[in-house]
Amino acid sequence: MPLELETYATQRARWPREGKVILAQYDDTSVVVYQAFHAVTAEHAVRHGRLGGPRYSFERMSWIKPGFLWMTYRCGWLTKDDDQSHVLAIRLDRGFFDGLLERAVASSWRSSPYPTEAEWSQALKASEVRLQWDPDHGPMGEKLDRRAIQLGLRGKTLRAFVEEATQSIEDVSDLVLAERAHRGDEARLRTPRETPYPVESETARRALGL
Repeated sequence: MPLELETYATQRARWPREGKVILAQYDDTSVVVYQAFHAVTAEHAVRHGRLGGPRYSFERMSWIKPGFLWMTYRCGWLTKDDDQSHVLAIRLDRGFFDGLLERAVASSWRSSPYPTEAEWSQALKASEVRLQWDPDHGPMGEKLDRRAIQLGLRGKTLRAFVEEATQSIEDVSDLVLAERAHRGDEARLRTPRETPYPVESETARRALGL
C-alpha cells in the first residue's frame, strides 16, 4: 500500500504545536515507521520484504520513528553519510506497535513514571523497548515545541519486529530527495499524511508519560 502524501502546509495547520505527540500514518491494521540504512541493507530489505543481510545486526538496538520529518531531520535529508543513505518506510502490524508502547521504558529516569532511580534502572535493563521523546523539527531543521517519539528495539522484540510484525517495506529515498528541494516552500513540500496516533491503553499512556 503506497504512502498517502499531503502538503506540509495543510498538515502543519492541524498538527498540535506542542506536547508529546506520536505523528504517524496508520490505518485499522498497520502503522508506518521509518528507518535509515546503508544502500546494501535497504536493497536487501526491499528484495526480501524484511530487514536482514550482511550489514544488518540483531545484536544492536534498532530505532524506529513513526514521524517522517523526524526521520528526515535525523538523517539530514539523506546528506549525512553512507550508513544513512536510504530511508525505508516499514508498514508494521498495529497490534505489535501498540504492544511496544505498553512495554517501552524511558531512556532517562526523569522521563519515566518510576518513583526511584533504582526501579527505573532495573526496568530499563529488563526491557527490550526503549523510549525517547526528543524535540521535533520542521523541514528546514528548526526546533519545535512539540516532542517526537522514537523507540529502540532489541533482543526477541527486534526479531519479532523483523520476522513477524513487518507487513511491507518501501524504499522512500526518492521521495526524500525530491522533496528536499521544497523544504523552504510549505505549500509545495509533500510529506506522508500523518495524524496524532491514539494511545488508549492506560498502561501505554503511563509508560509514555502522556
